[in-house]
Amino acid sequence: MLKRILLGAGAALLLAAPTASAQTRKKTKASAASKVVAAAPRPDRSDSLALRRLFDEALLRGESYENLRYLTGSIGPRLSGSPQAQTAVEWGKATMEKAGFDRVYLQPVMVPHWVRGGRERGEIVGNKGKEVKVPVCALGGSVGTGGKLKAGVVEVHSLEEVKNMPEAAVKGKFVFYNRPFNDALIEPGAAYGGAVDQRALGAIEAAKRGAVGALVRSMTSARDDNPHTGTMRYDEAVAKVPGAALSTNAADQLSQLLKANPDLQFELEMECITLPDEKSFNVVGEIKGSKFPNEIITVGGHLDSWDLAQGAHDDGTGCVQSMEALRLLRAAGFKPERTIRAVLFMNEENGTRGGNEYARLAQQNQETHVAAIESDGGGFTPRGFTLEADPATTAKIARWAPLFRPYHAADLLPGHSGTDIEPLEAAVHPKALIGYKCDSQRYFDIHHTSADTFDKVNRRELELGGASMAGLIYLLSKYGL
Repeated sequence: MLKRILLGAGAALLLAAPTASAQTRKKTKASAASKVVAAAPRPDRSDSLALRRLFDEALLRGESYENLRYLTGSIGPRLSGSPQAQTAVEWGKATMEKAGFDRVYLQPVMVPHWVRGGRERGEIVGNKGKEVKVPVCALGGSVGTGGKLKAGVVEVHSLEEVKNMPEAAVKGKFVFYNRPFNDALIEPGAAYGGAVDQRALGAIEAAKRGAVGALVRSMTSARDDNPHTGTMRYDEAVAKVPGAALSTNAADQLSQLLKANPDLQFELEMECITLPDEKSFNVVGEIKGSKFPNEIITVGGHLDSWDLAQGAHDDGTGCVQSMEALRLLRAAGFKPERTIRAVLFMNEENGTRGGNEYARLAQQNQETHVAAIESDGGGFTPRGFTLEADPATTAKIARWAPLFRPYHAADLLPGHSGTDIEPLEAAVHPKALIGYKCDSQRYFDIHHTSADTFDKVNRRELELGGASMAGLIYLLSKYGL
């Protein structure tokens, strides 16, 4: 989940002119971080050669791409609770066993079982009964419409706008959330974080004011006819109303027609339903540490995917890269000093239960985790890693940047790590949660849509990403934190 910090003018002023005590604390922390980094072993030429071996193995004999071909083509969509998700669990276990890891096992976890149903239809209906069909899809977890649901539409651009509108302006209508991405932002993830609240919470705020449903502009900068699904939430104290995504072209069309005719109506039909929870599994593979077997480095992606396509970039790529990172270390002849664990998490998309269960068991078993790495931003060209860590740990990892520079993956900067590893924070000391960072400019064009298919993945980009992850694991295993 992407995070934002909003600063008011007063807070900004304080930041611009810190007090003497704040300056002292900052200098003390910086001094402590410098001492820790200065005492840390510096990487040497053998590390540069080691990374070269890992990248050679990946580019010449990498297995990520063919593993992804099977996962997406032979298994396909893998929404939690579905038969395909269970098939993917069995495939993940068999693939890691075939790779010869020291231990492969399953962690049981109960997951939601939401089913989209067979019919999704949206139409704009004008005063004279003229109908304009538009692309729609149910948001994950939505209730169905119980047949055709027809009502007027009120367009808004924020949750606050709904809260402040007169109830009469909302009651009995669809609330249409039409806040687009901020395309001035360089990082698409930041634009996503600035818009996704209307998808997640829109139905709740609409229902509080008596609306019959929520229509949400898809979470993308792309202008096309692909509606984007994604999880939404309900509040048990508020009526559950349907939530649907409109493609960006459809959202623009509806907005234009509303300006010409505020009295038009929208007709929505969806057959989605939530069934009882199902038993599923995280899939875990390990290579035992040669010197410090009780110190663990976790690397993972989420095995589940939305049901509209094959779940290639989200997050088939992260799964195959995580398994490949371990295979690369073994194939290149390395014996990691610390235990390396690849985890295929279940249920990131609509519940995060796999990540929570993995963290719970880590705490219960009193495991010591050195670091956790997640790949869940697509399988595009590697750029480096984002770090959720204290200043000393961040500075120490950043010293490895020159080793990754020949592979254009030297960005080692503070940033969001990953949804599935965030619950593991209490088990990682010092805090070192790490996200694989790749070129994300195209990611939200296909994210959560029918376009997230195997043909959108480039083999070299994918294999380079797995090698980058293996390189970081090699350094973490050798030097620790």
